[in-house]
Amino acid sequence: MRTHGLRFDVNCSILFTELPLLKRPAAARGAGFDAVEFWWPFAGPVPADHEVDAFIRALDDAGVQLAALNFAGGDLAAGDRGLLSQPDGAAAFRDNIDVCVGIAVRTGCTVLNALYGNRVDGVPEELQDELALENLALAARAAAPGGAAVVVEALNSYDSPRAPLVSSQSALAVINEVRAQGGVSNIAFLADLYHLGKMGEDLPEMLARDAADIAHIQVADVPDRGAPGTGELDFAALFGQIAGQGYTGWIGCEYKPSDPADSSTSFGWR
Repeated sequence: MRTHGLRFDVNCSILFTELPLLKRPAAARGAGFDAVEFWWPFAGPVPADHEVDAFIRALDDAGVQLAALNFAGGDLAAGDRGLLSQPDGAAAFRDNIDVCVGIAVRTGCTVLNALYGNRVDGVPEELQDELALENLALAARAAAPGGAAVVVEALNSYDSPRAPLVSSQSALAVINEVRAQGGVSNIAFLADLYHLGKMGEDLPEMLARDAADIAHIQVADVPDRGAPGTGELDFAALFGQIAGQGYTGWIGCEYKPSDPADSSTSFGWR
């Protein structure tokens, strides 16, 4: 598959999970990648200093760049999809901001992904949305001095039925509201082509319409979240369009490995 000189990184929270976390950056390097990205890689929102140091040392030892990092998002395996709009999770998110931004500064990471969070029973949607706007603005202000952008993505309602942001336009509405209310410019769109494709969006139209707002792209095929070429999306055409539009950022490989026991076999499409 032609990739038109685009830059790809490995999401080491979904690929290479057969290895201990600190060995994954080197495995990605061994598979031919110069950069990695992670969901929040620690058990809690404020890890011990030695844990952060060990994580950064693993990146340095492997010789890979940290292209993107998620803020703490709760227990993703248990169904959490972010803390920032959760009345019970907002304090943990705020505690996490300085740690996450600190890692970005030390590693040169310029994309920090803020997961919006599920709807909460008994909590008015307006209250959650106001809390989200406030916390996104706080995160963006904290990230700005280090040159990082905070990104917001849309999920899909099949995998995340309680997620409120399940379209590009719903995510962009939040982004534009934070820009207007919070007075920040370093908040942008993470275009996850798997989630958007699963929701039936016209991906070429979205990429053209929203190009100026996209700070990061992630890829997996539809419907099963496999590697490009394993499903329904025309990645050859999509990669051509992305390159033709002049996108210079990283594209995260955020898909399930073809062999969970050996993720290194999952990159034949390149």
